[in-house]
Amino acid sequence: MASQERVEAVTKGTGFWRCSKPATYTPGTCKLLRGHPTSSQKVLPPKQPASAIYLPPILVARPHLRPASVCQAGGAYSREPFKPQATRDLEKEKRRLQNIFATGKDSEERKRKPPPVRQEDPAPELDRFEELVKEIQDRKEFLADMEALGQGRQDRGIILAEISQKLREMEDIDHKRSEELRKALATP
Repeated sequence: MASQERVEAVTKGTGFWRCSKPATYTPGTCKLLRGHPTSSQKVLPPKQPASAIYLPPILVARPHLRPASVCQAGGAYSREPFKPQATRDLEKEKRRLQNIFATGKDSEERKRKPPPVRQEDPAPELDRFEELVKEIQDRKEFLADMEALGQGRQDRGIILAEISQKLREMEDIDHKRSEELRKALATP
């Protein structure tokens, strides 16, 4: 109810957007309004001397760039002089060329050391058949452990399939060995 009374009190044609009479401004305000208020020029407040304001050393702004004179005084722009060094033994090269001119052959080329011979200890090679036996035993032990934990039903099919593959490979090896043995015994 109070808001309706206020609305009635305000007459039409008045308010912010509907001013009945134009505003009058002083000449200084008119001059300010004619300027561009969105310009990038900002009026800076007058600076006070640095001695007037005390800031602790932590808050004092330090420039991050050093002046060129400080860098030059510290030797940052001076270069190390280039000192060429021989990349090979010049005396050895002279002797080699003397031999080539004297004999027509490069004798140093033949005197090169042979590459070192690798001496490998012959590690006892495990027979593939023996490896397969060990793998089958490992799988049987794994299956027994899983059954003890109650998980044997999940892994039983996979483990038995792996064991059958290993047995088939063992049969192939056995067949090849027996053929080789027959051939060896047949030829005197």
